[in-house]
Amino acid sequence: MAKKQFKAESKRLLEMMINSIYSQREVFLRELISNASDAIDKIYYKALTDEALSFDQDSYYIKVSADKENRTLTITDTGIGMTKEELENNLGIIAKSGSLAFKNENELKDGHDIIGQFGVGFYAAFMVADVVTVTSKALGSDEAYKWESQGADGYTIVPQEKASVGTEIMLKIKENTEDESYDEFLEEYRLKAIIKKYSDFIRYPIKMDVTGQRPKEGSENELEDYQEEQTINSMVPIWRKNKNELTAEDYEKFYTEKHYGFDKPIKHIHISVDGTIRYNAILYIPEKMPYDYYSKEYEKGLELYSNGVLIMNKCADLLPDYFSFVKGMVDSEDLSLNISREMLQHDRQLKLIAKNINKKIKNELQSLLKNEREKYEEFYKSFGRQLKYGIYSDFGSNKDVLQDLLMFSSSKEKKLVTLDEYVSRMPEDQKYIYYASGESIERIEKLPQTEIVSEKGYEMLYFTEDIDEFAIKMIMTYKEKEFKSVSSGDLGIDVDGNQNDTEAEQNENKELFDHMKNILSDKVKDVRVSKRLKTHPVCLSTDGEVTIEMEKILSAMPDNQNVKADKILEINVNHEVFQSLQDAFEKDKDKLNLYTNLLYNQALLIEGLPIIDPVEFTNDICKVMV
Repeated sequence: MAKKQFKAESKRLLEMMINSIYSQREVFLRELISNASDAIDKIYYKALTDEALSFDQDSYYIKVSADKENRTLTITDTGIGMTKEELENNLGIIAKSGSLAFKNENELKDGHDIIGQFGVGFYAAFMVADVVTVTSKALGSDEAYKWESQGADGYTIVPQEKASVGTEIMLKIKENTEDESYDEFLEEYRLKAIIKKYSDFIRYPIKMDVTGQRPKEGSENELEDYQEEQTINSMVPIWRKNKNELTAEDYEKFYTEKHYGFDKPIKHIHISVDGTIRYNAILYIPEKMPYDYYSKEYEKGLELYSNGVLIMNKCADLLPDYFSFVKGMVDSEDLSLNISREMLQHDRQLKLIAKNINKKIKNELQSLLKNEREKYEEFYKSFGRQLKYGIYSDFGSNKDVLQDLLMFSSSKEKKLVTLDEYVSRMPEDQKYIYYASGESIERIEKLPQTEIVSEKGYEMLYFTEDIDEFAIKMIMTYKEKEFKSVSSGDLGIDVDGNQNDTEAEQNENKELFDHMKNILSDKVKDVRVSKRLKTHPVCLSTDGEVTIEMEKILSAMPDNQNVKADKILEINVNHEVFQSLQDAFEKDKDKLNLYTNLLYNQALLIEGLPIIDPVEFTNDICKVMV
């Protein structure tokens, strides 16, 4: 029996197939099952045009059988089979796809499509097998043939007895080595897991002889082994079912089965598109944040299927980072796959799907916010931070997508409110959207800087997360209203007419304030009369874009670049402490030095900033007491 050689280029390609094209050995089974499914599909297509040929779907199946003793794994199908010439052409010439040729010659209908395109998946078998034997009998033929190969050395084709139409592929599984174990591909549980992972939604039954134990007849305590044929795959995917047939429980069950999360999803989105690009998708908005969500280990992405066959576990390109919490899957017949079917070519189809999915997620979140407020707030507690990061990243390019989804605690409402709700309540004379930043709402409410805003009856948004101010800086304005921190130098609030003229008082006390500024040296940019303080003697405000809260956050980062806010020490000239400052300025400069340092450190403590020299501060307090 003469051995035939692969062509030189085919031989090189086979070596590549075995060693480098596929990243995981287990995908060999996906490829062989997909080919078997194609073979059955071909009979279906023939039946559409050949009245003499009937197609009873119950008669068609794929079977996977393992023989540990002989180290063989067999994949059998009841498909169209191959003639001697087809074995020669399809298996003897690597990358010549019989499925692709069939696809080009036949008009495909009724939602069926041929999976194989490249004709290389079959050779993935050589990643796990020393010998691959293919026995096939073609539809309408009385003869069967056996194709056999040990890899790059070539192959043989000889006549073979086979009673039924179809193909049987037997793999002689490799022996274990020091570095690699191949036994797993003979284990029942492992084969079932691979089938469920990659081929669960192949439209034909994938059968296996499954072993189990049951009580022995006539005995209550003894067990006996038994074997029965089981269908391993689900066949009909939930996303191809009519939405009207499905219940909330069906979607929750799918969420659990696919291990998308241990919680219950707040919302599901079922998408079916049949247009320029055809695809189905089921997306979930989780209720709880995964434990590793903000770690390097977390991977975003949706499961990607091509015609029901899993291509990628996590297709990151289908989700923007700001919606990385979304779970689910996408299945499309129109994707351009690369040769290994493991990676996707980044093309127009993928971008169109991703764009549509992004829009659907946003619309669903807006609907949740509008119609199911409590559910949205639960979601927001888990993932609101991610939406804010989405605004901050990419220099605010996503702000129009996300800004209406943001919520912040309100000084008036004492609950979470949206920017739109805030702006809709603004009085006509209010120029800005005011916000106050701090570690907690309780701490913010005690800030001296909030006094004048509260007195005017203006609502404040409380920023308690480190990302809040950074995100708002990227939004800049909302509905033509600028954001303003209550610690900003100019709040744009007109003080009451009976209050002393601030500018005049600043000029009156210029020498005192200049002296205090010199005492504090480079710690503050200026010392000024405060327009915002009512009951407190002192506070810090800022000039410029960097606020005190931002300085605290930046200084806590590993790559701290020593970014500082331009601090202004504001003095309440109506507080009795100011009289003590004036007296000390006129009579005792050492005491003025003491008071100035005490007031500055007091202002630092109010802001939650560290005191540079705590010992000096305590000594200053003791001096005042003495």
